[in-house]
Amino acid sequence: MSSQVGYARISTSDQDPALQLDALAKAGCERVFTDRASGALDRRPELDQLLNYLRPDDVLVVWKLDRLGRNLRHLIGLIEDLNERGIGFRSLTEGFDTTTPSGKLLFSLIGAIGEFERSLIRERTRAGLEAARARGRKGGRPQLMTEEKQRLARQLYDSGEHSVSSIASVLGVSRRTLYRYLDPLQVKKAG
Repeated sequence: MSSQVGYARISTSDQDPALQLDALAKAGCERVFTDRASGALDRRPELDQLLNYLRPDDVLVVWKLDRLGRNLRHLIGLIEDLNERGIGFRSLTEGFDTTTPSGKLLFSLIGAIGEFERSLIRERTRAGLEAARARGRKGGRPQLMTEEKQRLARQLYDSGEHSVSSIASVLGVSRRTLYRYLDPLQVKKAG
């Protein structure tokens, strides 16, 4: 048996969720989960509980889309997840309802736009990386252990006068980083 479950969110403790709670009760929500947190956060305690509580054929109801999240990508992902689990979604203010044919169509369009946006971002990123490589730039972090530091580390270690900790300190790297560049068979991890 399906049920309507509400979700309300306020950003600060100074705000009052009464408007949202009244609208959700009027819409027939049997239970309402309420968070006091920023919509920019992906993880919210009550939202997490709500998502665990929902069962197939249930309908998640919000007063307004921005109560569920401000990030379009997060919203689309969340609604796609609900859809895959057989859970409907309604937004009272915008009239968005995935339990109706027109709501499913609208969501499909929004999802397609979201996928198009992700594809454009990937394409731009790839083009930017290729252009940087063509100009001789490498991506990623700068290497901590330059060839000169590697040679110095080997000399200091082979002299037997310095511990791994002191060598790492002199070179400005962690012991773990230093161990990666020294031959593990020749290094006793005691230094």
